[in-house]
Formats: sequence, C-alpha cells, structure tokens
Amino acid sequence: MAEKAHVIATTEVPGHAPTEHAEATALGFNAGGWVAIAMLVVFAVLIWKKVPGAIAKALDDKIAAICAQLDEANSLRAEAEALRAEYEAKAKTADQEASAMIERANHEAEAIVAKAKLDAKALVERRTKLAEDKIAAAERTAINELRAAAAKAATAAAARLIAERNNAGSDKVLVDQAIASLNK
Repeated sequence: MAEKAHVIATTEVPGHAPTEHAEATALGFNAGGWVAIAMLVVFAVLIWKKVPGAIAKALDDKIAAICAQLDEANSLRAEAEALRAEYEAKAKTADQEASAMIERANHEAEAIVAKAKLDAKALVERRTKLAEDKIAAAERTAINELRAAAAKAATAAAARLIAERNNAGSDKVLVDQAIASLNK
C-alpha cells in the first residue's frame, strides 16, 4: 500500500536535515502523463471531427485554383504572342507597301521629269513628301494598333490575375472560422 514516491529534488539547509520533495501525481499520472493524455484527446477530437480531411480538401481546392490560373495565364500569353506576331506581319506588310509606294513615286517622278523638266522638281518633292507622310502614317497606325492591343491584353491579364490572387481577406475569414470551430 505504501508506495514510495519519486524524489524530484532534495533541499539542503545548513544545520537541518535534507528535505525530500515528492513528485505530484493525480490518479497515478504525473504531469507528463497528463500532458500525453491531453494530446491524445486533442488528436482524437481532431480525427473524429475529420479536420485532416477538411484541410486536405481545402489545400486540394487551392491547388486546383492555382493550376487553373496558370493555365489561363498560359493561354493569355499565347494569345498575346499571336497578336504580336499578327501585328509584326502587318508592320512588315506596311513596310513592303511603303517600299512599293516609294518605287511607284520614283517611276512617276522620272516620267514627269521626261515630260516637263521645269515642273518635275516641284512635283517630285511633293510626291516624295506625300509618300513619306503616308509611310509614316501607316507606320504610326500599325505601331499604335500593336501597342493598344498589347496594352489591352496585358491590362486584362493583369487585372484578372490581381483580382484572383488578392483575396487574402476572404482567406483570413476562412482560417478564423476554422480555428473558431476547433475551439468549440
């Protein structure tokens, strides 16, 4: 019946006999035993409430959402590259047309010079300026269209990605609710 308690510490005071302090126990368990029992109860409640499954489902849903965003970003990038290629082709065509226009202007200028030398110089200058203005306008138009399309695609992609990724407030609310449900 009389069990000897575990000695935790011995206090020695000069002039007195050493005093032994026994380890505190309750229902046969010391503090470490009660901590282990409490942890087992917490783990059992977590498993009983299916918390690991809920966490895994939430993580799987988040992974699926991120994968969808990556797929969408890749498709947007492919569209942007296709637009860039299209506008580069348009710019190249505009350059070819500009070259053809310059060539036609030079032939017309030679014919006019042959016809009338006095008016030829003024006419050549006027036609050359007109051709250069048309070339410059065509180049500006092509460049502006390319810039506008690229800016529109980039803005749309950036807006969509920012709207989807910057949702930390709703994530915080979900985490707070999950913690509150664990405390019940």
